[in-house]
Amino acid sequence: MVKTAVEVKNLRKVYRLGQEKVVALDKVSFNINVGEICCILGTSGSGKSTLLNMLAGLEKPSRGTIKLFGKNIEKMDERQLARFRQKYLGFIFQSYNLLPALTALENVSLPLVFQGINRSLRDQKAAKILTAVGLATHTRHKPSQMSGGQQQRVGIARAFVNQPPLILADEPTGNLDSNTTREIMQLMVEMAQTHQQTLIIVTHDRDVAAYAEKIIHILDGNIENIEILSPKGEEL
Repeated sequence: MVKTAVEVKNLRKVYRLGQEKVVALDKVSFNINVGEICCILGTSGSGKSTLLNMLAGLEKPSRGTIKLFGKNIEKMDERQLARFRQKYLGFIFQSYNLLPALTALENVSLPLVFQGINRSLRDQKAAKILTAVGLATHTRHKPSQMSGGQQQRVGIARAFVNQPPLILADEPTGNLDSNTTREIMQLMVEMAQTHQQTLIIVTHDRDVAAYAEKIIHILDGNIENIEILSPKGEEL
């Protein structure tokens, strides 16, 4: 039986700029299944980043509903959202968002700190997943001592370390060259599939979108179409 991870219905977001209204999202509806690799594809200004912020609970919709694993996040207050994110969400960012004063091990273990896990177990889990992303020899390196691709591997390890059921990736390869992009995309997809995690990638890059099983095309705040692909990125 297929279970639903994300259910968005009639989502609308309007920003007020002085006397003007800017419609960022308008009547957006879609579902994403548990364990599915999904891409939200669109150009700059299409509304894809606003949509990702909505899914993360960082912005409230003007209208509509967002259910993640059966829970209406638009109805949650900030405290409830913080608890929900700790349990259910992992984040991967274009600019890596690593803390420069911390080592790779310390950056990866941060989500575990907020869960109250003791330091010995945190370090053990962080070291294990850094090995899984190919950085066993870089646990004591700080971000300034690593390449962009290595920093993004740390970011991936941090997102996956507590095995959240949903990973949100915002232009995760935007600062990387084509070869590193392929490595990073393969790594993210393999890790998500191994643990049956749902992965949502926001991008403007069609080559990145080809790694998904489902592509949600968005333009001017509306869904143009939803494309279903095979695991190899070939349209069914």
